[in-house]
Amino acid sequence: MLAVALVVVLGVLWWVCSSWRDLVSGRGAGLLPGVRAPLLLIAHPDDECMFFAPTILRLLQGQRPLSVLCCSTGNYYNQGETRKEELIQSCAALGIAPSNVTIVDHSDLPDNPTVRWDERLVSSLVLNHIQEKDIDLVITFDERGVSGHSNHISLYRAIRSLHSSGKLPEGCSVLVLESVNIFRKYISILDLPLSWFWRQDVLFISSGRQYTQAKEAMLHHQSQLAWFRHIYLFFSRYMLINSLNFLHDKKAEKEN
Repeated sequence: MLAVALVVVLGVLWWVCSSWRDLVSGRGAGLLPGVRAPLLLIAHPDDECMFFAPTILRLLQGQRPLSVLCCSTGNYYNQGETRKEELIQSCAALGIAPSNVTIVDHSDLPDNPTVRWDERLVSSLVLNHIQEKDIDLVITFDERGVSGHSNHISLYRAIRSLHSSGKLPEGCSVLVLESVNIFRKYISILDLPLSWFWRQDVLFISSGRQYTQAKEAMLHHQSQLAWFRHIYLFFSRYMLINSLNFLHDKKAEKEN
């Protein structure tokens, strides 16, 4: 049994190594040719590099003026002021100017894994930001929020509501980051074959240099660097791979 497992792992590694260059350049920013002003919608400082670094780096590679809207200061352990500064530094390391980073500090949007944020409040804040920045693509979490965090899921529910009710500006699309099972989440580069052949609308895969850049960005979140996050940086596939899907109008899909 061990021998079979070893053969499988070696086979996957061979496939990854032989296909890496094609994978990195294959399916990504080229699928979003009309996007002018993308917005990354996150819940906490460090979400940007822990979950969305491959997306950020590939979009910036395409010279797009990416904005970030963070809906809390990450004040769960009363570190909000520190974490705001860490987010600015992390975004700068990824290539995002401080002027393109907006952090919401609202008492009704606490950093808490058990609190579901008010959908109307989040929707209003997000819509105002979209209109102000003339955003034409919003990127955020899907309905499982990658880690099941209630704040992450609240963002999905808010943007889903705006999308389904037709309140988003004409031409503004939404991409949500696919949540995978815990096995796939922590096999890092070994998830490449599954990600490549799994059905999704957009797939971003980081190069080795981009992976290093993402880790450097995370190192700016010093207040969050507990031992288990170092393990996350090494094993999480989200540091290398982002698979995303567009939100579609369910009513239109049924009519078609």
